[in-house]
Amino acid sequence: MLQLTTPGLSGRAGDPQTTAELPTATAPSDVPNSELPEVRPVSRGAAGLSSWRALRKSLSVFSDPLVASALDTSEGTEEDKIKRFDLDRQLRMEQDTYESAIERWRSDHEELKRYGINGKLKQSSFGALMWKWHQATEPAIKEEIKLANEAEAKAFKTPVDEGRCHYGPFLQYLEPKKLSAVTILSCIIALGTASPNSGAQGISTTQMVMKIGEAVQDESMAAFLKSIQFRQRSLRQLVRGPDVREVTRQLKSRRGRQDVSAKLAGSSELWSHALDDFQWGRPMKARIGAVLLSKLMDQAKVSVSRKHPEDGTTLEELQPALHHQLMYRGGKRIGMLSLNGSMYGPLSRDPLAASLCQKYLPMVVEPKPWAGFREGGFLTSTEPIVRIPQGDVQTKRYCTTAADTGDMAQVSAGLDILARTPWQINRPVFEVMLDVWNTGEAIGGLAPDDPSMELPPEPQSEDSYERHKYIKEVRRIGNEKAAFKSQRCFQNFQLEIARAYINETFYFPHNVDFRGRAYPMCPFFSYMGADMCRGLLNFGIGKPLGPNGLRWLKIQVANVFGYDKASFEERVAFADEHRADIFDSANKPLKGERWWLKAEDPWQCLAACKELRNALESPDAHAYVSKLAIHQDGTCNGLQHYAALGGDSIGARQVNLEPGDQPADIYTGVAELVQDDIAEAAKQGDALAKLLEGKITRKVVKQTVMTNVYGVTFAGARIQVTRRLKELYPDFPDPIGAGIFIAKGIFKALANMFNGAHDIQYWLCDCAGRIATAITPEQMDRIEAARAGTFTQPNEFQRTPLKPNKIQKDTEELLAFKQTVIWTSPLKMPVVQPYRRQMVEAVATSLQMITIHNPTLADPVHKRKQLQAFPPNFIHSLDATHMLLSAMQCEKKGLVFTAVHDSFWTHASDVDTMNRLLRDTFIKMHSEDIMGRLRAEFAMRYRGCIYSTAVKPQSTVGKKIRAWRRSLSGRKTLQERQIEELLLERRRAKLLISEKPEEREEGKAMVTACSIFEQSAGEEDLAVEDEIEDVALGSTSSARENKLQTNEQISVGDEENVGSIDIAPALGMDVPHENLIEDVTDTVADEAPPETEEMPVAATETKAKKRAQDTQQKVWLWRPLTFPPVPAK
Repeated sequence: MLQLTTPGLSGRAGDPQTTAELPTATAPSDVPNSELPEVRPVSRGAAGLSSWRALRKSLSVFSDPLVASALDTSEGTEEDKIKRFDLDRQLRMEQDTYESAIERWRSDHEELKRYGINGKLKQSSFGALMWKWHQATEPAIKEEIKLANEAEAKAFKTPVDEGRCHYGPFLQYLEPKKLSAVTILSCIIALGTASPNSGAQGISTTQMVMKIGEAVQDESMAAFLKSIQFRQRSLRQLVRGPDVREVTRQLKSRRGRQDVSAKLAGSSELWSHALDDFQWGRPMKARIGAVLLSKLMDQAKVSVSRKHPEDGTTLEELQPALHHQLMYRGGKRIGMLSLNGSMYGPLSRDPLAASLCQKYLPMVVEPKPWAGFREGGFLTSTEPIVRIPQGDVQTKRYCTTAADTGDMAQVSAGLDILARTPWQINRPVFEVMLDVWNTGEAIGGLAPDDPSMELPPEPQSEDSYERHKYIKEVRRIGNEKAAFKSQRCFQNFQLEIARAYINETFYFPHNVDFRGRAYPMCPFFSYMGADMCRGLLNFGIGKPLGPNGLRWLKIQVANVFGYDKASFEERVAFADEHRADIFDSANKPLKGERWWLKAEDPWQCLAACKELRNALESPDAHAYVSKLAIHQDGTCNGLQHYAALGGDSIGARQVNLEPGDQPADIYTGVAELVQDDIAEAAKQGDALAKLLEGKITRKVVKQTVMTNVYGVTFAGARIQVTRRLKELYPDFPDPIGAGIFIAKGIFKALANMFNGAHDIQYWLCDCAGRIATAITPEQMDRIEAARAGTFTQPNEFQRTPLKPNKIQKDTEELLAFKQTVIWTSPLKMPVVQPYRRQMVEAVATSLQMITIHNPTLADPVHKRKQLQAFPPNFIHSLDATHMLLSAMQCEKKGLVFTAVHDSFWTHASDVDTMNRLLRDTFIKMHSEDIMGRLRAEFAMRYRGCIYSTAVKPQSTVGKKIRAWRRSLSGRKTLQERQIEELLLERRRAKLLISEKPEEREEGKAMVTACSIFEQSAGEEDLAVEDEIEDVALGSTSSARENKLQTNEQISVGDEENVGSIDIAPALGMDVPHENLIEDVTDTVADEAPPETEEMPVAATETKAKKRAQDTQQKVWLWRPLTFPPVPAK
């Protein structure tokens, strides 16, 4: 049985203590948690996670007697021995993923051979079957590598030889043995989720080959790391040598950590660049994945037994384990890969998912301090400090440069502080949770093992409406069951991890997303999980409650119960009034009144009840040593930053930026304003308003208020409110109409409360819109070269003439907008928005022609996403800055600190100090001119760019520009006119800043659309982009909804912050087949400069229609890229 053993911590976490406790290195205990019951596995049939033997074998390193025995034979002090012991466990957990899998397969095969079982799938374990595949696939890969080497030596190469010459060298980074294991595990884990019961029909071939290619690249990078022999050797020597104490002392200082990191990695800068150069292109990963997948498909067989339909005899035959077929989906023919149907049962009983999870589990030693772009976190991982979106080369280049030049030093320091926070499992809470789990009941948010959901009776009539209702209800029940199964699978995994770490002190390495928000690098189990995970976690260090800690412990009970909108004194009184309930919950959580289950966060409530009980029962409550993390949550943190930036005093009070008798609640405030509007409308006889009276609660408006600051549209808000009304009032007669009514009220309330924030958000959108429609000086240089009929060849100095069709194609490509929004956070971290229109590329492989998205810097930007994502992303970067700065301030004061974005955690005794530091940091950050610095950075970064804008056609300046264009001789296409005016405006801009007076005069005399605009209009005369109107705080514009006929949302949230790990397949959860299509095409056409009314019109179009069209269209023009003044507070 799996055990993570660290003696000296074997006391029950959460038991009463009277002295402060620090995590110390101690030797493994003999029987740390054998008294705990086993975690009940998910019922048979839950693909991927119904048995956790694979996980337990993966983590057998923690109970390996050979590893433990090294403690008795090694030299040094007891503390040195434990450090080496923990280090060895961590290294083995990170490095032995595929080696351990191969060894398990071989062991299963040998074990079955001893019992005479060989070949039949029903009798054989899945591991033994994998061993057979591995034995057959490894020689096939060796043969492919041999053929690739032979192709390299050939003088004349066939197309097949050419292909082998391209991908052959990449196959030789790893041994064929490991290539085989990587292919098998990647393939089976991904396919194991697409069971027949899940409704999926396998996964696309493109997705599969890319998964295999990515896995091979990652393992090749790991092998490259191991090839730097001194790195791992230095790591072991530093800890095993006589200077262990000196290294420990050095790690406590920033300079010392840098010195140690330099010893471990040599030159981290050179090493980081070497790893970045190791990245392969997506086409190459597709080819490598296809080659390896084809080898596995050729060799993987499964013995299937079937009964003869006539005489009933049992027949056995070997069938392919993997099926490849072409099918139509969404009007496209795509390749699909699926498992042989006979394999799903054995796979569910013996999953392989846990084999790949062990390297991402919490660490049993302190994480490595960040010393470079890829140097930090896990001991041997190559994960970067910034989670780069797939294919985003620009973000990687900026962040790598920032890390090399030291600009990421503050980010690294903040992440190191979060990583050094020690954690332990709250054993009393775990024991209760385990008891609940093993009953299989749905208690406290745990998913039921066997949810009782009866299918409706099938209608007897042939009425199509009735049958449609029946099918819809059956589908709904099936989806709910699948959701419960996936949830229970994940919770099963988390409980197994918690049981394994029950007596450990462990740590979470951290990195950031592209906006700077910090996340643990352990996606399966961390404090950022749901209530279940948070209730299971305590700090690894305890502190006496002191004079104010008991008060904050009582407030924590009230907060997690849901009584968190009252004043602090009322919350303390709430805990005192419910003292009997708290003691009953702590002493008899399952056999008592179960008061804790009524809480919003039941498991965190149970943990707080037990901690408060222990403190009150101790001889001196103020001396009680508490390990419970106390939370302090920001009030709608995004609006706090907007209120500070915009100087909104009313809004500031609503989000607790100004002192008050009790905490303000923005959601309640908005609900009251909406209710006032409804009451006024009801007085005027509005029937819908009369139905809504008394129904507008905090719950109705909360989601919309919270997401409005992050770019939700009016259409999205309407859907949110409608959904909430259906949940709270299922019989409401007109939820859609009410949703529109309430959403308008919410937007109106926010606009009134946050006038300054509205102006700031509008300014941010305006700047992003200008940047996303800008042409860079480099593009203009190439356009001029193309128009002259020449271009500069790479690595040559001579100019070569272009062919006419090449000139046109090259000019069209150069005229595309490619400038993305980039800014620098207050922590000096570069933030690059990754939203581009991805180009599709076809790659020929040995299986089929594969279509992939291969993002490059040459792809045009997605203007709408750049514009609408900038305000929320900018606020996220400020939010992340505040959190990391607060972490550094808390460490200076000796506080243990961690945070979930805008929820800050520390010991009960330190809450007052942390709150003061949080306020001081926020004030100091916003005392600087953040917006002025941003505008100055934009002006410097985008100097020399020219952007496309527009004015209204019936405006005075619009009429003048149209008249000027009509005066020009010759009829030209729109593209020709755009290029001609672009270069003309560029020449004018250069002349105006010339040092020669005559050239400046020449520039002033030039007539362009921009010069006409400057003489006749100002910034206020520019036409407003639809996207800006739609995203502004409190805006109810439906322009985007009308344009797209959909409510497509911008992906600016946190759903992709699990890095490169695909959690669902790794955990055996069902994945809807819609998510597995490789070709996802955006339905929005590429943005171009606004069209003019003077575009050629079809001859059949009447003059009246043309005039109407002219009136609606905007008049475009080119302007040097400048940015409007920042709105005054």
